[in-house]
Parts: sequence; C-alpha cells; structure tokens
Amino acid sequence: MEYAVIMAGGSGTRFWPASRRDHPKQFLPLTGERTLLQQTAERVRPWIDAERTWVVTNERLAQATAEQLPEIPPAQILAEPCARNTAPCIGLAAIHLLNADPDAIMVVTPADHAITPASEFRRNARAAAAYLFEKPDAFVLFGIPPTYPATGFGYIERGDDPIARFDIKRDEAPDGEHPVPLFPVRSFREKPDRATAEDYLRRGTFFWNSGIFVWRADAILDALKTFEPEIAEHLQAIAEHIGTPRYDEVLAERFPAMKSISIDYAVLERAANVAVIPATFQWDDLGSWEAVARLRGRDERGNTVVGTHLGIDTTDCIVHGDADHLIATAGVEGLVIVHTPDATLVARRDDEGLIRRIVAALEENEPLRRFL
Repeated sequence: MEYAVIMAGGSGTRFWPASRRDHPKQFLPLTGERTLLQQTAERVRPWIDAERTWVVTNERLAQATAEQLPEIPPAQILAEPCARNTAPCIGLAAIHLLNADPDAIMVVTPADHAITPASEFRRNARAAAAYLFEKPDAFVLFGIPPTYPATGFGYIERGDDPIARFDIKRDEAPDGEHPVPLFPVRSFREKPDRATAEDYLRRGTFFWNSGIFVWRADAILDALKTFEPEIAEHLQAIAEHIGTPRYDEVLAERFPAMKSISIDYAVLERAANVAVIPATFQWDDLGSWEAVARLRGRDERGNTVVGTHLGIDTTDCIVHGDADHLIATAGVEGLVIVHTPDATLVARRDDEGLIRRIVAALEENEPLRRFL
C-alpha cells in the first residue's frame, strides 16, 4: 500500500525574516492561503489519506507541525533529535512504515515545494507505484523538464528509451490513453556552470532533480544496508524499539550517531535499478524570495506585492508584509522588502547571497541571535 512521507525539517533561511528557526518557510502561506506544509499534505489526497501520511521533522518543530496538520495521527509525526540530511530522515520513516506494513510503498516529498496541478503529481506518483509492483527493488525519481539553464539544481540524465509506460488517466480528461513513461537513469550531474546547463537544456535528456522519490520501504532499507551499513545498523537498533518505552532513548542515542548524507549520495548514485519519470506538473523548489515573484506574478511596474503597499516610482521590487501594516516605498527599484512584527529586511534583489550573510551574522551576534 502507498504512504506519503513528507520531509519537513528544513529551516528556510533564505526567506528570513518571514522564516525563522521556530517558524520556517514550510509554515508560511507563500503561494496561497494555505501553508506549504498543508499544501504538501493535501496534494496526495484523496489517493493517500491522512491515516497513511507520515511527516518527519525535527524535535523543535514537532508540536507546530502537529498543529498545522491536525488530521494526521500524532504517532505519524516523527521527530528527529538533530539534522542528519535525507538518508537518515528517509530511513527513519522507512523503519516505521515497515513496522506497520511489510509491503509499504513510500511517496517521499519535501514540505516546501510548489507543485501544480496536484492531479498531475498524483498521476505521476501512481505510475511510479505501478512500476514498483513489477520491479519491487527499483527506485523511482521525478525529473523536472528544465525551462531554462539553471545552475542551482542537480541534474538527472535519462536513457534514450522508456523501460515502462503506464496508462494513468487524467482527472480532467478520463477518456483516451494517458501514458506516463519511465526511463532508466543514465547519470547524476552536480550543479553545472552556465555553459554546461545550456548544453543540458539543448540535449533534452536532462532533468532537474526534484528530490521527490517513490520506492518500497524494504528496498530502501536494503540499499542502505548495502551502501551505508553503519546507518542501517543504527536504524535497525531504533526499529527494534518502536512501540516500546525505550524508543525515545534509543532514538536520541542512535540518530545523532548516523552519518549526515543525502539519499542521492548514499543510495541513488550507487544503485543500479533507478528510473526517472519526466514530471508533467509545474514545480518550484521555493529556494528564495524570487520564487514568490515567479509564482505570484508581477504588476505593471514589475513589482510583486503580498500585503498592503503604496509605491511611488517603485519598480522591480518584491514587497512582503501583512494587510494591517502599510509598506510605503518611493524612488526605489530592484529590492526585496519584507516586514514582520519584529524584523524588517531591505536588500538588493539581484544578490540572494545577502540574506544568507545576514543570517550568518545573526548567528554570530549573541544579542541579535533571538531574531533568527
């Protein structure tokens, strides 16, 4: 049976000051009325209901996550004692799912992506699940067809010919054939320079790595046992104490001892049976304030505004606040302006690294660290 696994432990520092340690970007309604976390949980409905949805977050965010998603059973919100990247995160979810269902299929997705339409996401994921009934030891990735030569994403290169096709009907057009192809993964490529990214775009066989995966829980644990045996050993120790009084103690001891490594490096770049589905949905990883402009659009002066704003001779700005606080600008262009109750950001829009530098400076400044 299929289960949704939402990875929701990120900090979202590039969305400071709206995103904070105790209220990161997955808790923000950046693309609509609902928060990113809530939209992620809703995306799999009604195919996977709340009773089969699991969330992995960190201890500090567990209570807030439960409040955001009251429909999910509390026992299915897993709290990591510390950050250890996606391989231990996914492994933790896998041992819990395997404990509940020996045939569990995991649909793994980050909590902070924007995806539309949800029906196409479900259609692609259902095709991946169908493939796993034929190839239970396979690992399926979603590749995003690139729309520009991005240098900030990793890439997946597919093989020339499909290895499978599944006719998964569209919600909007149930009649006729609607095949979803799967291709073998030929290679993984790190974030390229501009010229290489342009070459990938021209070739048509390269995709952005979305970080969304579908596989069986037992298969990913077997792969970790093969490629990262120390991580697998710690996971097995935790698994033996699920549902016992010592679970929290063993988790606190074993989880921090795991290597911090992504599932890509730990398994996917080493495994043989890896397939990619060219995604048919629109995707954005919401990496910075620029994503808000992409998703919410711009007015006739090139401004993207969330909240109440009065602009005079203001162009090409991102302005983010709330309805009860007026942000007035005059004679400015190319800025990111974000107002929150206790902090305000004014930064050049063309240098996303500036916000990282602000966050790093706050980390080093004891009196100001409370604003993180």
